[in-house]
Amino acid sequence: MKSWIESANAPECHFPIQNLPYGAFRRADEAVRCGVAIGDQVLDLSVLEATGLIDAGSAPVFAQPTINAFMALGPTAWDSVREQLQSLLSHGGDDRLRGNDALRKRALVPMAEAELMLPIRIGGYTDFYAGKQHAFNVGTMFRGPENALPPNWLHIPIGYNGRASTVVVSGTDIRRPLGQMKAPDAAVPSFGPCKRLDIELEMGAIVGTPNRMGEPVTVAQADDMIFGYVLLNDWSARDIQAWEYVPLGPFQGKVFATSISPWVVTKAALAPFRVATPAREKELLPYLNEGGKPLLYDINLEVLMRPSGAKAATTLARTNYRNMYYSAAQQLAHHAVGGCKMETGDLLGSGTISGADKTGYGSLLEMSWGGKEPITLDSGEKRSFIEDGDTMTLTGWAAGDGYRIGFGECSGTILPSPKEPKW
Repeated sequence: MKSWIESANAPECHFPIQNLPYGAFRRADEAVRCGVAIGDQVLDLSVLEATGLIDAGSAPVFAQPTINAFMALGPTAWDSVREQLQSLLSHGGDDRLRGNDALRKRALVPMAEAELMLPIRIGGYTDFYAGKQHAFNVGTMFRGPENALPPNWLHIPIGYNGRASTVVVSGTDIRRPLGQMKAPDAAVPSFGPCKRLDIELEMGAIVGTPNRMGEPVTVAQADDMIFGYVLLNDWSARDIQAWEYVPLGPFQGKVFATSISPWVVTKAALAPFRVATPAREKELLPYLNEGGKPLLYDINLEVLMRPSGAKAATTLARTNYRNMYYSAAQQLAHHAVGGCKMETGDLLGSGTISGADKTGYGSLLEMSWGGKEPITLDSGEKRSFIEDGDTMTLTGWAAGDGYRIGFGECSGTILPSPKEPKW
């Protein structure tokens, strides 16, 4: 399938007609509304809806600052609107947009002129720890390889509730957090700026349709509930986290910021790239069984770092989403099994995605092995953790036959810590 928007047909374009990811945007002083990425353009869905070119089968849903209202309509509406959009944008399809110069100028916005916003209203954010290589690496650093994985790890997708209020869209600067930490040889803790600031390369799953409080869902039902996926960087203050995490887990080391990419790539776009979860080392309880359906995706992922003043970024790692041990559907089913109500717009972080060796590790903690093996950048500079002025970028895509289903970028630049108040 090809589009009459020529930029969408380039083999390395992240947003061909096979993708059509959803987001929110504005231009100049206009109101925020919903859009779809196509090539180097943003298609204004509110214009198409108002002129009758698309119909979600409900009251208008696209002249809103997030895609939540559309997601809440469910899979029938998702499939219908995707079909309508592909017809409007394809060669030989519905010519009502292509053949109307005035409407085309209103509906298509150059991406360079669009300010991309947080695409969803996030009610709840949960981060998981579901990448086996990452869990093994971190456990080895702190407990040795013989005790690297906690006893429950091969039985349940471990997670914790994060802060939805500090989930931000790609391009938002991140201020280095202040906090309490304790050096291994210190008698008492100290306070100050984080010294071991890190990223975590993750994918985020977006809940489209809710379940009811008190009612668990199967893995198959959970998969149906998921609308789509984003890139996710769960920024991490490793020194703050190391001091606080016993016994209840991450708190200040995580809540200061989480970045996501601006475009939500739908399950329909990713359907050709489904792959199976890995063979189980321990048999899972029945409520986590996949039922034979492939639930992961073959998505190439990269981590890049660009120091302040550097001409180009250095690629630090390359890995793939298929390296996860638990799928997003399993994570969602586990989240709801005790009776938790999941809502439209809830965000589930996959956990750090690491490959089999250092070239594919998804955090600097692993790449530098706890700071003991500094990384040399293309500029000649060395890093164990992130310094002020560094820009971290995640990118990813599924590779089709002559096209890509891309996620764009998820990036953020680190600013110095805030000035401490007079306590």
